[in-house]
Amino acid sequence: MSSDDGHHRIGIIADTAYKQYEKRLLKEVLQNPAPGHVAIIMDGNRRFARDLGLAPEEGHKEGRNKLEEILNWVMEVGVKVLTVYAFSSENLNRTQQEIDELMKLFEESFYKAADDKRVHRHQIRIRVLGMVEILPEAVRQAIKHAEDKTKDYDRYHLNLAIAYSGREEIIQAIKEIAGHVKSGKIELEKIDEKMFSQYLYTKEFPDPDLILRTSGEVRVSNFLLWQLAYSELYFVDVYWPGFRKIDFLRAIRSYQQRARRYGK
Repeated sequence: MSSDDGHHRIGIIADTAYKQYEKRLLKEVLQNPAPGHVAIIMDGNRRFARDLGLAPEEGHKEGRNKLEEILNWVMEVGVKVLTVYAFSSENLNRTQQEIDELMKLFEESFYKAADDKRVHRHQIRIRVLGMVEILPEAVRQAIKHAEDKTKDYDRYHLNLAIAYSGREEIIQAIKEIAGHVKSGKIELEKIDEKMFSQYLYTKEFPDPDLILRTSGEVRVSNFLLWQLAYSELYFVDVYWPGFRKIDFLRAIRSYQQRARRYGK
């Protein structure tokens, strides 16, 4: 047997073992309640591309493909709300070329999602969280197209945080509440956590049960700062485009194994 044949055989065995492990993990996860809302900080696209000798935009394209793939995994385990950190307001400090490439990718992706048969078959509502007004007009139109075509769906929810800043979200909520207090629309004494949450982008959703970050970085990077107060956090040392189904299932299993006591 040649060395090539040997390597091929080892590859087949490894692939079979991986598939068996994935099946076992999925079976285990399906035996327990899934988190209702999962939020993901999709980090590592550029480093993934760099390690492969590719341009940054190739990493972003692979990241987009991974998001399309993970939608299937999320629905398979029963997660109803998925919120992903796609582009922070701080990302606007990147090179103009990279920003232009990203905006073009966003525009293409929203039109593609609006026509995706899977989106309509599973009734997935698409929404964007963030300062949409600072995005290019072409991207805003693509976002509106996707949001309008899915606005009547409520079986699953896909939220994309674009031009998003957790601190800015809180500041905007404070300004709006202050204006309503000043105008007499609400009383100062009536302001509480529940009311404050109604002024955030995520007002229609429960707070995330699980926040997952890829790439090995252990921080939340200005993402859902108010909403993550009681979220379980999970960090995985894999770049987003290389994130595998077993990585996702391990994150869900970890969430299921943790005691949800909320300080009680």
